[in-house]
Amino acid sequence: MTFNDILQLFVTKDKRFFPLFINSAENIVKAATMLVDLTHEDDPEERKIIAHRIKECETAGDQITDNIINELIDAFVTPFDRNEIHDLAEDMDSLLDCIRDSSKKIVIYQPKTNSKKIAEIAEYILKDAEIVLDIVGRLENLRKQTKELDKLCDDIKDIEHTVDDLYESYMSNLFACEKDAIELVKKKNIIQAFEDTSDCAKRLSSTIRSIVVKNG
Repeated sequence: MTFNDILQLFVTKDKRFFPLFINSAENIVKAATMLVDLTHEDDPEERKIIAHRIKECETAGDQITDNIINELIDAFVTPFDRNEIHDLAEDMDSLLDCIRDSSKKIVIYQPKTNSKKIAEIAEYILKDAEIVLDIVGRLENLRKQTKELDKLCDDIKDIEHTVDDLYESYMSNLFACEKDAIELVKKKNIIQAFEDTSDCAKRLSSTIRSIVVKNG
């Protein structure tokens, strides 16, 4: 048991972090929603506009993460281990970065056609973001929500498995059917970014599960 763990037995826990985590998650949902819109947009200029809005979310997310770290430095007693708070903040920021990277890939490569499977993966990324928002809204009452939180982490893991299947199916079809080598490279790199985003969400869920196991 760490010194911080001992203090938490006697001192009122600092709740300033929970609203910041919720703000971060809401920002991720906003970016993921626009990523879905981007996968349905075929106009290059409109794609750039949407991607720029996602970049604005990334910038806002960086500020929220900085706020969490600054609060962590100032806090005397934290609701759970300092390293756990830091890891959660960084993993949430990484998920937002991955969403931003996925949007950049579409704008950079400007594929000739939209893919239904990529759009479907974007919908799953949005579901991940919505689950993360649900999760962080429950963290303040973590000990009363352990089963629910564990189930939500499982939901993200299940989504990652589904996205893996979509990715493998898409890649197999791409190499079998796409005759334009340039388009093949474009589409391969785009879907890789989306699959990486799903993986990032799963890593975030693992961090959350670790917090739940330790503090539940």
